[in-house]
Amino acid sequence: MARRRLGFWQRFAVWLIKPVMTLWTRRTWRGQEHLGGDGGVIIVANHISHADPLVSAHFIYDSGRWPQFLGKASVFRVPVVGWIVHRCRQIPVERGSADAVRSLDALVAALDEGGAVVIYPEGTTTREPELWPMKAKTGAARLALATGAPVVPVVMWGPERIFDPRTSRVNLRPRIPVTVVAGDPIDLGRWADAPPTRATLEEMTDTIMLRLRDMLAEIRGGTPPPLWERPVGSSVRHEQQGDLA
Repeated sequence: MARRRLGFWQRFAVWLIKPVMTLWTRRTWRGQEHLGGDGGVIIVANHISHADPLVSAHFIYDSGRWPQFLGKASVFRVPVVGWIVHRCRQIPVERGSADAVRSLDALVAALDEGGAVVIYPEGTTTREPELWPMKAKTGAARLALATGAPVVPVVMWGPERIFDPRTSRVNLRPRIPVTVVAGDPIDLGRWADAPPTRATLEEMTDTIMLRLRDMLAEIRGGTPPPLWERPVGSSVRHEQQGDLA
């Protein structure tokens, strides 16, 4: 990354967060070469902990890219905080049909400018009891279909030791082991000219999530289960992101 291209608030965020993460984690990074270059890229990641954005941002930054996360638009309207988040080139996502279209336009613009857009397809931390990936929303597939940008899978294991969503416990001890691995871009070419029907988007999404699941199994070991599905009638609170599905 050409450091001169970073603005003051981006540099400030690095100065504030990276030393903390360097002390807090003992890192195993692999596959960072898949994030190289200057073109737009969609990074899809599994979501196991509220600590994921910190860990993945550290990994992506060390790969030479500036991570651009999706955040609830309401955060961007908070005085001072919203201004700083905006200056750090994060992307607001609105919920609702008309607003979601505007959010998609903002994501397309970020990719056109060569951004590294990070999406957690599940939209929230996984509810699978052992933290395996679950069935996901279709926003990442929709963005890939609209832009043709490469979709790079990133999986991590270890952030759940920092904050475990099943117990809501934070672990503040230093040098917690975390592993993050980026893989080859996911081959979605068979859908390149397909209309964005629900069936197409769901097929693409399942392909993305199965790739993440299998990559995670290589880190964790063991046999991964089928993608977990929410019980009928249940609802999942959106935590980090808006819903583009």
